[in-house]
Amino acid sequence: MTHTPMPATGIDALVLRRAGIVTALVGAVGIIIGFAVDGVSGGLGGIFATLIVVIFFSVGQFVLGSVLRSNPQMAMTVALMTYLVKIGVLFVLIIVFANTTLFNTRIFAATIVACTIAWTASEVWVFARTKVLYVDPEARS
Repeated sequence: MTHTPMPATGIDALVLRRAGIVTALVGAVGIIIGFAVDGVSGGLGGIFATLIVVIFFSVGQFVLGSVLRSNPQMAMTVALMTYLVKIGVLFVLIIVFANTTLFNTRIFAATIVACTIAWTASEVWVFARTKVLYVDPEARS
């Protein structure tokens, strides 16, 4: 497979598309398993978990994209910080909803973990397959 050169500012849209689709598919599997295991309660756990991961990671990607446009030198620092914040908030949500009766918490937690792994793996795959131009060769000094 050939690597496609791409400006650093365009990578966020590619990550959002690819990681979003993969995460939604993994979430759909979690939702189906949730419905099969525990009916509506299990399905709701999968739905909430999938929505939370897609929303959190999309917001993080938007933040990273804006940093890439305005200050590309800070991209790695911001990427690591947003990732740590997202993971921390997701684990807090798992703890907060541990005793809820609104949905199946085991399906919720398992789907959050599966969707987080899917998003992260997709993001790594995109970055591994795409040459990102951190310096715009057409820009004037």
